[in-house]
Amino acid sequence: MKKILITGATGLIGKELIKACHAQGISINYLSTNRSKLKEEENLRGFYWNPIKGEIDSECFEGVSAVINLAGAPIAKRWTESYKKLIIDSRVKSVQLLHKTIHGEGFEIEHFITASAIGIYPPSEMEFYEEDHAIEKGDFVSEVVRLWENAAGEFKNSGIPVTCIRIGLVLSDSGGVLEKISKPIKNFVGSGLGSGKQWQSWIHIDDLVGIFMYCLNKNVYGEINAVAPNAVIHNVLIKSIADSIGKPILLPNVPSWVLKLALGEMHVIVTKGQRVSSKKIEALGYAFKYHQLDSALNDLFEA
Repeated sequence: MKKILITGATGLIGKELIKACHAQGISINYLSTNRSKLKEEENLRGFYWNPIKGEIDSECFEGVSAVINLAGAPIAKRWTESYKKLIIDSRVKSVQLLHKTIHGEGFEIEHFITASAIGIYPPSEMEFYEEDHAIEKGDFVSEVVRLWENAAGEFKNSGIPVTCIRIGLVLSDSGGVLEKISKPIKNFVGSGLGSGKQWQSWIHIDDLVGIFMYCLNKNVYGEINAVAPNAVIHNVLIKSIADSIGKPILLPNVPSWVLKLALGEMHVIVTKGQRVSSKKIEALGYAFKYHQLDSALNDLFEA
């Protein structure tokens, strides 16, 4: 039986990824910084680590052929200087610790797959592809992604193939951004944010997990944009969510300057967006279940 290691396995994406792996008969080891979340079941075993302190139970790599890394502190939290450091360290030090342990102890890993983010691309009307190297200068999110992917590059330097999956706006019925947006709409106090013209490159959770599994099973390497084929502007996203739950949008958009006062530097994650292409993963053979936003939302709100 194939066995892989997953970090961040107890999060939104990780939980769905475990289900997908088990459906394919893949056994899972996982790493958690919370000892209370460690358990041992059939085809599922938890191990403790603390990347910030450089601590890891290296037994987690025994029999493992691939690593899927989802570790990282939530970015949607006010960016104090100390929290910005944690956002970076939780991603970079996690990758560095995995590499140091695998390389130092001679574990034979065939594939390293890491989460990344489309925040590496600048806001633009044009569509960005994986081969585009434009990075938003001075932007914190793009700097986080750059450092994150550079750390993953050490695996490639050691001869281990790397896949960086640049994730867009994840839509799920199990929490996350869709719950945060839809809750005020259900209570008739929902509204758009900023100009409403910022692009939102979204993806249904099933397709995101599908892309991870496709890259794992088909040995897809390099940078991959994990977004649905049809991005929308923010106002369309908000209206589509409202229509899906049968509620009107009664309030005007919250101005960007108000969001900046309320959120500080973090306002950029809601007032800016990226228009990103999915053509590479499609050309490699992945078939999306959800191409259009309306069908994705109908599925999630009916679940």
